[in-house]
Amino acid sequence: MRTDLVSEPGDANRPNEDFAGVALPACGQGGCVILLDGVTPPRGATGCTHSVPWFTSRLGGALAELTVSGQELTLPEILSRAIARTADAHADTCDLSHPRTPQATVALARWSADLVEYLVLSDSALLLQAPDGTVTPVLDDRLARLPRSALASAALVDAGLRNREGGFFTAAADPSVAARAVAGALPRDRVRALAALSDGATRWTEWFRAGDWAELLALVAGEGARSLVDRVRKLESADREERAFLGRGKTHDDATVVYAEL
Repeated sequence: MRTDLVSEPGDANRPNEDFAGVALPACGQGGCVILLDGVTPPRGATGCTHSVPWFTSRLGGALAELTVSGQELTLPEILSRAIARTADAHADTCDLSHPRTPQATVALARWSADLVEYLVLSDSALLLQAPDGTVTPVLDDRLARLPRSALASAALVDAGLRNREGGFFTAAADPSVAARAVAGALPRDRVRALAALSDGATRWTEWFRAGDWAELLALVAGEGARSLVDRVRKLESADREERAFLGRGKTHDDATVVYAEL
């Protein structure tokens, strides 16, 4: 077993809103990878007294505990329970019905001696590599299918596109969104390695077209997760003016990469 994890904030003066973890149970028969990308809300009230990092750390912690201990649960069931547990932690102090309540994207994988399970919700990514080197991306593309005009809007949340039919879904306070995740399973012998990435790291492929998914995974496997993040930062800095012209988001985003060789 080999793992590699890098998580870097997009702005050194702001807290990292991503959460990432690897758990390897003492039994030695399996493990899990967890990645959350906290959603930075537009300016203004959120209905919540807590920050996005507060939310992602609690949701991530609940996912880690349930994924390891709840072997009888599917990953969508685990995500549902983790969302409910996190909501209970601040339901008495916050308005969890507010559209800007803290929320996150999710990439989750769990493996046992026989099976590799996977789940993706919103625009984080999970890459699965087969023994022959073939890389299959597990993506929830609902956000990417929205019109560019909607993506460029500062009022994306308030436009009713998040956690609504016809829009896209994130992990916030409603446990039922877990059923909207892209989820499945493969035999363990069909997965040699996997990587979970926040959209700050997938920019290398999705924004800058520096390489396809197989090349991205090969880069992480060969040079390490840090190399991918460093390359993204160089491309972002060189693209600063073009980014503004095309209406892209912030120049630098929190970037997280979790890699595991099974």
